[in-house]
Amino acid sequence: MEETQFMSLFDYLGKAAGSELGKKVASAAQLENIPHTIKEIDNVAYSGKIMMYPKTFLDKFFKQQ
Repeated sequence: MEETQFMSLFDYLGKAAGSELGKKVASAAQLENIPHTIKEIDNVAYSGKIMMYPKTFLDKFFKQQ
Protein backbone atom coordinates (compact mmCIF):
# COMPACT_ATOMS: atom_id res chain seq x y z
CA MET A 1 0.00 0.00 0.00
CA GLU A 2 1.35 3.43 -0.99
CA GLU A 3 1.99 5.88 1.82
CA THR A 4 0.57 9.37 1.29
CA GLN A 5 3.25 12.03 0.98
CA PHE A 6 2.20 15.24 2.75
CA MET A 7 3.86 18.52 1.80
CA SER A 8 3.65 22.12 2.90
CA LEU A 9 3.01 24.78 0.27
CA PHE A 10 6.54 26.07 0.89
CA ASP A 11 8.04 22.66 0.14
CA TYR A 12 5.81 22.18 -2.91
CA LEU A 13 6.37 25.63 -4.43
CA GLY A 14 9.92 26.20 -3.25
CA LYS A 15 8.95 29.58 -1.81
CA ALA A 16 6.51 31.11 0.66
CA ALA A 17 2.96 30.88 -0.66
CA GLY A 18 1.46 33.77 1.27
CA SER A 19 -1.76 33.85 3.24
CA GLU A 20 -4.09 34.46 0.27
CA LEU A 21 -2.92 31.40 -1.65
CA GLY A 22 -2.83 29.40 1.57
CA LYS A 23 -6.50 30.22 2.19
CA LYS A 24 -7.43 29.20 -1.38
CA VAL A 25 -5.68 25.85 -1.00
CA ALA A 26 -7.25 25.25 2.43
CA SER A 27 -10.73 26.05 1.08
CA ALA A 28 -10.30 23.74 -1.90
CA ALA A 29 -9.05 20.95 0.35
CA GLN A 30 -12.01 21.40 2.68
CA LEU A 31 -14.52 21.31 -0.21
CA GLU A 32 -13.01 18.04 -1.44
CA ASN A 33 -12.65 16.51 2.06
CA ILE A 34 -8.88 16.21 1.56
CA PRO A 35 -7.02 15.03 4.67
CA HIS A 36 -4.28 17.30 5.99
CA THR A 37 -1.78 17.39 8.78
CA ILE A 38 -0.50 20.28 10.85
CA LYS A 39 3.16 20.79 11.58
CA GLU A 40 4.71 23.24 14.06
CA ILE A 41 7.81 25.03 12.79
CA ASP A 42 10.15 27.57 14.32
CA ASN A 43 12.84 29.21 12.20
CA VAL A 44 14.12 32.71 11.46
CA ALA A 45 11.51 33.31 8.75
CA TYR A 46 8.39 31.89 10.41
CA SER A 47 7.25 30.46 13.69
CA GLY A 48 3.89 28.71 13.98
CA LYS A 49 1.70 26.03 12.52
CA ILE A 50 1.63 25.10 8.86
CA MET A 51 -0.81 22.95 6.93
CA MET A 52 0.45 19.98 4.98
CA TYR A 53 -1.53 18.39 2.13
CA PRO A 54 -1.16 15.25 0.03
CA LYS A 55 1.18 15.88 -2.92
CA THR A 56 -1.42 14.41 -5.28
CA PHE A 57 -3.94 17.06 -4.17
CA LEU A 58 -1.40 19.86 -4.63
CA ASP A 59 -0.52 18.55 -8.11
CA LYS A 60 -4.20 18.63 -9.05
CA PHE A 61 -4.84 22.04 -7.46
CA PHE A 62 -1.95 23.79 -9.22
CA LYS A 63 -2.60 22.08 -12.55
CA GLN A 64 -6.11 23.58 -12.52
CA GLN A 65 -4.87 27.10 -11.68
